[in-house]
Amino acid sequence: MLKIQFLGTGTSQGIPVIGSDHPVNFSTNPKDKRLRSSVLLTKNGQNLVIDCGPDFRQQILRANLRTLEGIVFTHEHNDHVLGIDDTRSLSHFAGKPMDIYAGERTLNEIKNRFPYAFAEEKYPGAPSFNEHLINNQSFNIAGFHIEPLKVLHGNLPILGFLVDEKFAYITDASHLPEETLEKIKDIDVLVLNALRINEKHHSHFTLEEALVVADQVGAKNAYFTHISVTMGFHDEVQKTLPKNRFLSYDGLEIEI
Repeated sequence: MLKIQFLGTGTSQGIPVIGSDHPVNFSTNPKDKRLRSSVLLTKNGQNLVIDCGPDFRQQILRANLRTLEGIVFTHEHNDHVLGIDDTRSLSHFAGKPMDIYAGERTLNEIKNRFPYAFAEEKYPGAPSFNEHLINNQSFNIAGFHIEPLKVLHGNLPILGFLVDEKFAYITDASHLPEETLEKIKDIDVLVLNALRINEKHHSHFTLEEALVVADQVGAKNAYFTHISVTMGFHDEVQKTLPKNRFLSYDGLEIEI
């Protein structure tokens, strides 16, 4: 059984948005409070995280996570990598560096932003990592079978992931190539980004576009993430969605 917990479901700004007077910022519904997007996968007592944004510490404490077998990165934007320093304590208690998996460009950007973690002579207590390059081949992490999926984020090529052939996680997408659509055909659970309802964006799907993709691939269940404040109130939007189509929210857990 694969368990998925949504650690965060917001955009790069999260919700509430600093300085914004949008009504959703002041909602008392916990489903309208969104940290930066990330998911925790658990199977047979093993844990894997996809993306590690600036809210990572808060997310991991809330999930009461004590061990982590690795982190897989979709791309190098700050809302997906900036929490990597907070893996220090997990590595300390595990007695080994944290295993990180990413494409070449993303690995290089992580090294540029956190040079102290890759220095030959490290400051005591600095994080340490075992780097694993993701290419076009599938790979395994602690019992999870991972297949990289090609995704376009505007003009930027990034990655989505197909896990155990039944769960697909795709965020920050504005276009999916045919080969990716084919790989996720009839998927049990699809997670796909949906920035706002219908106002087009150059590098993110809208909810209307994400619904079309979910139907196009025949996803049995689809959950939408990377949600901005302009999507509106969670409960109001959810009422408008078809069967087996859901707005995700922080803390949501599903099992496959």
